[in-house]
Amino acid sequence: MEDKVLVIGSSGQIGSELVLKLRDIYNPQNIIASDIRKGSDIITQGGPFEILDAKNKEDVYTIVKKHKITQVYLLAAMLSATAERHIEAGWSLNMRTLSNILDLGRDGLVKKIFWPSSIAVFGPNTPQILTPQHTIMDPNTVYGISKLSGERWCEYYSQKFNVDVRSIRYPGIISWKTEPGGGTTDYAIDIFYKALTEGKYTSFLNKTTTLPMLYMPDALKATIDIMQAPEKNILIKSSYNLAGISFNPEELAMEVKKHINDFTISYEPDFRQEIADSWPNSINDDNARKHWKWQHTYGIKEITADMLLNLKQKLKIK
Repeated sequence: MEDKVLVIGSSGQIGSELVLKLRDIYNPQNIIASDIRKGSDIITQGGPFEILDAKNKEDVYTIVKKHKITQVYLLAAMLSATAERHIEAGWSLNMRTLSNILDLGRDGLVKKIFWPSSIAVFGPNTPQILTPQHTIMDPNTVYGISKLSGERWCEYYSQKFNVDVRSIRYPGIISWKTEPGGGTTDYAIDIFYKALTEGKYTSFLNKTTTLPMLYMPDALKATIDIMQAPEKNILIKSSYNLAGISFNPEELAMEVKKHINDFTISYEPDFRQEIADSWPNSINDDNARKHWKWQHTYGIKEITADMLLNLKQKLKIK
């Protein structure tokens, strides 16, 4: 029997690209995309699509039974900067959806679950250089608190109910296909848009704020790799550290200038600076590399070149 996969949050930054990647790998009719509102034509016309409010447990169970779902990728979330402005909505979305999906596993309705955590689980007292897998975790944002709570729930359901739930702590994710969506690391996307359309960019983080980053193709690879790995290889049931590279706005601007000579950058840090200051500069992801053979491909040079190439085409810039 072929697996039937439900992707919740298929209109988001990761979800929209994950659906297309999964449909390339598997039978597109077995990849059911879902979101609280209708997605893009490429998502809704390329395979099954369902309108779904993942906070509604009854609706979730109905969709799972209707399509005989065996795997769920839960990607619905309110990101860091947005959740700080909408505390109750952020907490409700990030936690209630996870609870509903974990219960699917507990009740034997699905075999495997993916849920993303984030480097936001770390905080001001976490070691910032090569942050280890197991360390002080004292998040000071709604998003980070919800992700840390989610990690504990994933581990609990794994231990108490034998739920096969898998998770990675995403760093900042960069993609040319989707525009910035309210994250603290979104400067690393917006800078390319502004460089091409205006020739300048004002960063909401200061020039030396170094953060872990990952290019979308690597993020998708990691997500699919951990789900394809044998269950016996998934030794961490909370969430795996994951890293690609680390850089700051000044370093990224220097790479952009290699392609756009007259590009300039200025700095006006806002409330997101405090969030970024509480996050690691770099991540130790040895466990992911050892347990399920994680490897990244893209560095800052490759990311910059690929972003500019694709955005020129997307924005119809010669």
